[in-house]
Amino acid sequence: MELHHLRYLVAVAEECHFGRAAEKLYISQPSLSYAIKALERELGIVLLHRTPRRVEVTDAGRDVVTTARRALRSIDGVTAAAERHRAGHAGVLRIGFEATGAGQFGTVVRQRFTERYPQVRVELARFDWGAEADAVRDGTVDVAFVWLPCDEQDLHLQTIVTEPRFAGVSLNHRLAGREQLSIADLAGQPLMTTAKAPRFWVDWWAVNPRPDGSQVLWGPENDNVEECLEHVADGVAACICPASMVAFYRRPDIVWIPITDIDPLHVAFAYRTGNDAPLVASFADVVAELLLEQSPEQLR
Repeated sequence: MELHHLRYLVAVAEECHFGRAAEKLYISQPSLSYAIKALERELGIVLLHRTPRRVEVTDAGRDVVTTARRALRSIDGVTAAAERHRAGHAGVLRIGFEATGAGQFGTVVRQRFTERYPQVRVELARFDWGAEADAVRDGTVDVAFVWLPCDEQDLHLQTIVTEPRFAGVSLNHRLAGREQLSIADLAGQPLMTTAKAPRFWVDWWAVNPRPDGSQVLWGPENDNVEECLEHVADGVAACICPASMVAFYRRPDIVWIPITDIDPLHVAFAYRTGNDAPLVASFADVVAELLLEQSPEQLR
């Protein structure tokens, strides 16, 4: 017994006519009749009563047709599941990010992706200070929202969000009442640092050296956002962070002040160069679609 025999049987049962069923199946009527007779011989029962005007399904035939329909639906489900994976509509997509990732843009793109591809399980992986680029490169995640600058080797990068940068200081800090700052206003102010990120990344965030050539005064080291903000709240150092952290990590013991004369943070959508996995391509399509819909102001 082969699957096409079951499809033939179901078609004849639905049409109650060999000629119409043959047209529906795009085969000749003699071939269809021969296949049904072969199926009856194999099963050892009569499935159909043939008359010059129509075909009637026997009691045994009705039972077999019902079971055949279930079997064909199951087979169609197997084929559909495989096709979803081939087309990037099923499976697991691992997305890396640090701190606030791509801010609101990242939230919206994930929501749209999961709505469009409900069979895909999205797994989020948070990384500390600059580690998300390496996670894409070594395959720990499939895609990531990367805070630039980063080591761009073997990565496809597309800037998706630009965020101004803010200084975070304690509530009682001498600068806490200011509405805005220049980077020169932070001269002599210890800044948080970390040993977990590449040196060029730490220096970029701290604007080290400063435009006048002076070096930054470093404060305590930290391993993650939470440790950084605890030190800032204690008043032992300040930090420089993007606008999304102002919104996502708002707390009453820290004041955030915009810095007006330094480069903004650029957030990039990243995946490994040459990674043509269907799920990665599907997610990239949603990112591109959302970028076309959003104005530059909405992406800040």
